[in-house]
Amino acid sequence: MSHDEELSAERLVKEDEWNVKFRKVDTSLNGNFKQHFPNCAEHGFVTSEPGGFFLMDEYSRHAEKLFRFKPRSDDVWVVTFPRCGTTWMQELVWMIMNDCDKIKAKAPLAVRSPFLELPYMLPLHATAPEIRNMMVTLEMIEEMPSPRIIKSHLPFYLLHPKLLDTCKVVYVARNPKDVIVSFFYHHRLFDFHYFDGDVEQFAQYFMDGEVMFSPFFPHILDAWSKRHHPNMLFLFYEDLKKDLRGEIEKIAKFLGKSLTEEQLTDLREHLRFDNFAKNESVNMEPAKQFGRFNPDGHFIRKGKTGDWKNHFSPEMNKRIDEWIETNLNGCADLKFVTQLEVQD
Repeated sequence: MSHDEELSAERLVKEDEWNVKFRKVDTSLNGNFKQHFPNCAEHGFVTSEPGGFFLMDEYSRHAEKLFRFKPRSDDVWVVTFPRCGTTWMQELVWMIMNDCDKIKAKAPLAVRSPFLELPYMLPLHATAPEIRNMMVTLEMIEEMPSPRIIKSHLPFYLLHPKLLDTCKVVYVARNPKDVIVSFFYHHRLFDFHYFDGDVEQFAQYFMDGEVMFSPFFPHILDAWSKRHHPNMLFLFYEDLKKDLRGEIEKIAKFLGKSLTEEQLTDLREHLRFDNFAKNESVNMEPAKQFGRFNPDGHFIRKGKTGDWKNHFSPEMNKRIDEWIETNLNGCADLKFVTQLEVQD
């Protein structure tokens, strides 16, 4: 049996049956974890059984409700592990599905393309009222007109079991070295999951599956096993960096949309990273006024492939290489690009 067939056969959740349990991670309430994640220690984390999915305790109280949220046939879902180009892809997909309407695109992306699980991750007291008021609940998503563009970082087994059979899903993967660096800065940006340590300490938590939405490889490998499904488009962040226009054309074709030459040119320019970082509808800079973001950080950061080389010692890089090799054992057809000669 091939690696893909093994993954397909190993369904963690039987169709339409919710059999996931959650276990409190006691070590997330004290010791080194409390020191490094001081603002998370109050409520702690849980892991799912099966699957080992790691998220704040609040999520476990809503997990079945999120699992049972029904997709529509004309939905487009953007599913990724965090910091794999999710926001970039959301904007790209929304623009294609909305005839590249730059006027409507001035509305916050979080409203145009809701983050499915966000309102169900944090306790009420941990979120500024102004930010919570911007969150789109499941009930609000139900009322949205079609086509809906929905974002999720949840692994497939915690999403509706008919998701792929019902609607189109765009999945974006990124090389884990750059994901670690980007997720480290992400944790330094938001006070509710602030990380008080260095990037190599964070990398160890990441490899141990002890950061939000981890473990990384089961998330990626499950999606990879589904890449041949007709409703699935599996993409690599590095391909977007290498040939943004070509990837836009590929995505438009997958979504059944035809863009004019002018639209293709304008959309590529709209999504070019230095322009994207300045776009207030996506970069979350306005949210800094609520005092829950580090004023020195940025939600849309560098976006560069290969930035990991500026952060890891040779010893840490070797440990990460060994971790990658171990987790890709038996999956020789999945390769990550960790640096590019030329990128957008």
